[in-house]
Formats: sequence, C-alpha cells, structure tokens
Amino acid sequence: MNHADLRSATLQHLEFSLGKDLPHAHVYDLRMALSLAVRDRIITPWFESTRQSYARRAKRVYYLSMEFLIGRLLEDAIVNLGLMEEARAVTESCGFDFHEVLADEPDAALGNGGLGRLAACFLDSMSTLGCPGHGYGIRYEHGLFQQRFDDGEQVEEPEEWLRQKHAWEFERPEASFHIGFGGEVVGRNGSRLWEPAEFVLAKAHDTPIIGWRGRWANTLRLWGSEAVRGFDLAAFNRGDYMGATAAEALARTISRVLYPDDTSEAGRELRLRQEFFFTSASIRDILRRFRGEHEDLAALSSKVAIQLNDTHPAVAGPELVRLLHDEHGMEFDLAEETARNTLGYTNHTLMPEALERWPEGLMARLLPRHMEIIARIDENHARAHPGRNARVLADGQVNMGELSFIMAHKVNGVSALHTDLVKSTVFADLHRLHPDRIVNQTNGVTPRRWIVAANPALRRLVGETIGPRWVADLERLTELEPHVADAGFMVAYAEAKAVNKGALARWLRETQGVSVDPQAMFDIQIKRIHEYKRQHMNILETIALWNAMREAPNAEWTPRVKIFGGKAAPGYVLAKEIIRLINDVARVVNADPATRDRLQIVYPPNYNVSMAERLIPAADLSEQISTAGKEASGTGNMKFAMNGALTIGTLDGANVEIRERVGAENFFLFGMTAEEVVARRQVPDHARQAIAASPRLQQALDQIAAGVFSDGDRDRYAGLLGNLRDHDFFVVCSDFDAYWESQRRVDAAYRDREGWMRAAALNTARSGWFSSDRTIRGYMAEIWEVPALI
Repeated sequence: MNHADLRSATLQHLEFSLGKDLPHAHVYDLRMALSLAVRDRIITPWFESTRQSYARRAKRVYYLSMEFLIGRLLEDAIVNLGLMEEARAVTESCGFDFHEVLADEPDAALGNGGLGRLAACFLDSMSTLGCPGHGYGIRYEHGLFQQRFDDGEQVEEPEEWLRQKHAWEFERPEASFHIGFGGEVVGRNGSRLWEPAEFVLAKAHDTPIIGWRGRWANTLRLWGSEAVRGFDLAAFNRGDYMGATAAEALARTISRVLYPDDTSEAGRELRLRQEFFFTSASIRDILRRFRGEHEDLAALSSKVAIQLNDTHPAVAGPELVRLLHDEHGMEFDLAEETARNTLGYTNHTLMPEALERWPEGLMARLLPRHMEIIARIDENHARAHPGRNARVLADGQVNMGELSFIMAHKVNGVSALHTDLVKSTVFADLHRLHPDRIVNQTNGVTPRRWIVAANPALRRLVGETIGPRWVADLERLTELEPHVADAGFMVAYAEAKAVNKGALARWLRETQGVSVDPQAMFDIQIKRIHEYKRQHMNILETIALWNAMREAPNAEWTPRVKIFGGKAAPGYVLAKEIIRLINDVARVVNADPATRDRLQIVYPPNYNVSMAERLIPAADLSEQISTAGKEASGTGNMKFAMNGALTIGTLDGANVEIRERVGAENFFLFGMTAEEVVARRQVPDHARQAIAASPRLQQALDQIAAGVFSDGDRDRYAGLLGNLRDHDFFVVCSDFDAYWESQRRVDAAYRDREGWMRAAALNTARSGWFSSDRTIRGYMAEIWEVPALI
C-alpha cells in the first residue's frame, strides 16, 4: 500500500467515520481515521487466517489470561504491516506530527506487569508464526489504576482509556453467554445439575492481532460484563432511580477493575467472580466453536489446546468437566481425562502464598457445583496416588495451584532455574507423582515491539548492518558480533544510544520538570513494586552512595541518574511505603547542591507500556536485583539486554540464562544463590547481623529512622524499618554489601566508555534467543502439538 492509497483511506474515514474534514480535524480525529484505515488493511488477512483454520480443520490454541498488556496498537499494526514510512508521510502531509498522533492513543488498561506483557508478546508471536489461536481475557473499563503521587505517596485513580472510542475492537453481540453464580445443585434423573441464583451477560469484543508482514492474524477476545436485564423501568417510574440501574451497575463491576483490592471479603468474592466469569465464557465459546466443526467431544484435545496463564483461570478444569459431564452427558472420568488432555498450565510464581487459594465456603456459595467437582477430582487423584501429600482441598482452602497442576497434561515453568525450582519446591510432591509433566519454556519478548517500534535508531543500524531478516528470526542478531570489532559500527552504536538518552532527557524535562545529563549513566529499575523485587535495596544503596559522595566530594564518582517506575497493589502497604521512600529520598538528594550534578533520582508516575518504550532503549544499566529463587523469569531483563543495557543482577529467573548467553564479563553479578538464601533465613537475627556488619547500610537505615528524608517524621517508615531489621524475608540486608560492591564495579566500567559500549553491543548481539517467537515455537512443539499454518 503506497502513501497515496493510505492517505485516501485515512481522509475517507476522517470524513465518513469521524464526521470531520481535514481543516477542522484535531489530533484525535486524524489518529482515529489513520487507525481505521490501517485496521482495514488487517481485515483481509484476519478473515483469510480464519478461513484457512477452518478449511484445514486445524488444531487451535486458546490462551486464557487475566491480563493482556497490549499498550498502543496503532504503531504495532503499522510496524507489522510495513507501513511506517507511509503512515508518517500521511500524517505529515495532513499537517500533523507523526509522533504526536501515535502518542495520542491511550494505552489499553488491560494489565499490570510482566504477566500481561508476556501474554501480549505471545499473541504477536503466534500471529507471526501462523499459530492459529485466540487470546481470552476481560475488557476492563478502568484497568488496574492510574497512578499519581501526592507528597510522594501513591494515589490510585481510575484509568479512563475507554472514555474515547477504541478503534481496534469489534463488538460481537452474537457471541454472548449467560454466566451463573450462587444457587444450588439439584439431583435430576440421576444427575447433579447446577441451578444458579443469578446471571450476568458476557459480551465479546474482538481485536485482530496482526503478525509480522501481515501474513497471519489471530484474535484477542475480551469479555465485558453486563446485566441480563439492565434497566428497571418500573423502578425508575416509581422514583427509585438508583434501584433502576442497580443490576446493571453490579454486573458491570465484574469487568470494571483489574485485581480489585482483596483485603476485604467483598474484594475476594469479586476476584473469584471475575476469574470464573471470563473463564466460563471462554470455555463455552471454545466448545461452541469446536461443536460447529466436530461431533465427538472426546476428541476435543486433538483440536483444542487451552493454556492457563497462571492460576487465575484455574477454574477452567472443573468448568470444562462440568460442561462435558453435566451439559453434554459425557461420563465423569472421561470428562476429567478429556479436560486434562486439553489443558496446559503455566506457573509464574515460586511463592506458595502467591498461588491462589479460595476459602471452601466462598467457593461452595458462589460456585456450588464446581466445589463438588473439585472435591471429586481431588478424590480421584488421591485414589490413584495413595501416597501423595499435596491436596487440592486442605485446611478449608481450595488450592488453585494444585488444581491447575492436576488438571493439566503439561505444566511449564518460564525459565530454566524457575522450572527446576518448581520441581523441587512448590510442586515437589506432584512432580514426584508425575515426573514427566513439568517442562520448561523460557519466556521471550517480541522484537517487533521492543526493538523495531521502541528503538528506531537501533533498528536502522541493525538493518543496515545485517539486513532485514532478523526481525522474524532474532537469533540472526549474532551476525552483529563480528562488527563489534569495527570502529565505525561502534561509533554508530554509541550514537544510537545517545539519541535515545537525549530523547528521554527531553521527555523527563517536559513531563517531570527534571533536567538530567544524557552523559550520565541511566540506571533504571522498572517493575511492579514488591518486596522480592527489592526496590528498597536499590534506594538504600542510593542513600549510601549519596553519603559517600558527600563524605568524599573530590573522589572520582560516576554521574548517575536513578530512574524508577512501577505501581504497588492498592492494599500492599509495605510496597506503598517503598514508593514513598523513593520519592522522599529523591526530593532530598535532588536538592543537594553538593551532589546533584552527579546523582539524581527520578520516579515518573503511572508506569505503562508506552513509558517502557521510552525508558528501555535509553538505559545503560538494567536493575534485575530480585531475591534469588523468587523471580520466575522476568521479561524486562530481556528487553533491556536487547537494547544494549548491561545487567546488574542476581542468579534469579532468566538472569541466569541471560548471563550465560551475553557472557559473564558483560553482566554484573552479585548476591546469594537460591540455596544460600534459604540457608541464610535459618540464621537467627540474620538481618541485624548483616546491618551490624555494614556501616553503610546502618547509616542509611539510621537516617531514614531519624527523619532525614521525611521532614523529621521519625514514624513514617517504622513499618518498613521494622520489617528489614526483624524479619527481612527477602534478605535485603544480607545482600546489601555485595550489591554495593557490584555497583562500584559498574561505576568503574562505565568510566571506560569504549569498553562499556562494546559490552552493550555484545548484549544486543547475543540476546536474540530471548525472542517470544522462539518461546512460542517451544509451546507449539512440546505442549500444544500445533503446527504452523504459514
């Protein structure tokens, strides 16, 4: 498609879809018109992909996830269709700035962190590889939340991404299902049947996901919750205006917010309702599609692969059994076997407390038939394995991790280390009983989003150096390695990094009012805020560095800009304390005339995909400092490495594999191993011992306690300090000195700019294995048994 054709299509949509002519159009109008014109180019391959799937009676993949952090879709579609220059020319010929038009699109508020971004990368790769499939999730009206800071504290406000029309979705009213809750189970003709007390309507909204070069497109189907009977006119006419809309408001609650605060009983119930709502609608939709082509439901697993992204859709097992047995008359044991052969489960956590558990009473009240089926599944497993220790039902709880494992034919970890630890820790007993069930599929990220779109300077350099084929075959990045010895290539590589750092510096000045030196090291940690990710260790080391700079002002200090990004769950008090501490320390350090030319701290609020696309290409140092044995994989670590940031990190998650591939000499390793962490926790007063042995850490903690960073308020961080001194489960204090020493090695390495850039270029050249295309090929071969159709 050439510029003239795309311009004509854009102007036609501007006039006939938006009702505007060009002289009166605003940025929103042109962005929507361009989006609709680009979307039109997706429809043909989308329809053709569906036709091919049906014509070839192909096995399909259905990926169930509570999150799909897809970000902005216009640039994604332009990149994958190869229309970047044409789209730029159209916007400029219409009198608009191309980047302003792209930036006008709100991020789709459909996720929080790595889980959702991984799901989005997987959809991109499935379409690129021609793997027929659907993503299934919830169409959240307000997402997680929009973050702002008030006196350094996180304040949550609703996301309003759907206040504007969403250009990419198609509403499918014909694909709607009544989803039940509560009620009772009755016996009828020898069968147990569920009679729900209430229903909501799950309504489908489809977004086409186009692959590289537009050769294949799959579907992301998101469910919105509506009332079966929305508006009560009789109540309205009686003057009960609130009551007239009560049913509608209650139903919409299910799809309003991602991860509602579950510290209350009502919040826990809403979470379970959300999980069953989207899982049930998805399973029903899958069976509807299967029965449209095939008659024998016992053959389901030969045509359908359902992947559960973490335990949120774990109720898929009992729901699929219920539908097969109760509604389609399949014998129970066969229904259980059929469901198991169809389901796969991806584990994303090594923390037992993070594997979902629901009170048996709540499950029995909200999903009474499913509670019966879960008990029978557990009994069947116990009968088949009388020596087992793991149970689905234990201590009044329904253990969704164990349920997911038992009801899946394959369970996968997401990095080599994580998979080994899954076998030896959280699912050790089940692995003993099912030694062939757990497999590894190390995570990956899509280069279309994280290099081609996010880093045009690097994209151009790589393309000019090794040609264009690397975009669909990222391991070709190894062809860059011989060029690292070429001075001209290295000058160009350094210039690409400088362009990105300059752009970030301008953005920080314009949006945060902070002026930073692009020559300084950009040291970045962007993750959801959690104790195990140890943002508090980062800020403690920053305080120690500030102290050292003040004590030795004439020493050779490497200038740094410390950049943080991430949100804390609304009910996670300690994580919110960490956020406030970072902002408090930033306020003091940034105002210090003695150090502010060498040390600055920036925490832009409301971290999202679009912000990540600014930060990652500009990073010099990637902070991957989680407690060893706690991070399942990470994907940010991969994005940073691809874009030429060196990693400082522990032997945790995919850090292990990144270090192996980029070279130990190009990775700043510190900290205890997973085994050493476990042993350290057994030492009485291990945290206080570590503090006593570290004057730097002691000084930083004492300053926080004295109110140095909190305007004299000595109580503000009492909870955080008490946790570190008396508990410190994530061994921040015990790893602190090793982290400090590793950071000083970073300082020395950065002062050798040529050596640093060489290591950065080698990170790019050696990180191609971490493509999500490679990951999806692994799933297709080892879990789903699905061939590519292109």
